[in-house]
Amino acid sequence: MYKNILQSIDNIAIWPIISFVIFFVFFLLLILWTFTVNKQFIKHMSNMPIDDATSNSNPAGHEK
Repeated sequence: MYKNILQSIDNIAIWPIISFVIFFVFFLLLILWTFTVNKQFIKHMSNMPIDDATSNSNPAGHEK
């Protein structure tokens, strides 16, 4: 039943190709970004949770 419905749609074969191209381009750009990103930025972002917990442990002077 579903096979007949999908076969009746014009140009249905283009959608899997478009999905694959979007998937491939996204991960290609993600890999490219990981190799070109500034290492200081990665270090800063990895230390953010630790820095935030230590520097703002008592911001309003209240006990936790």
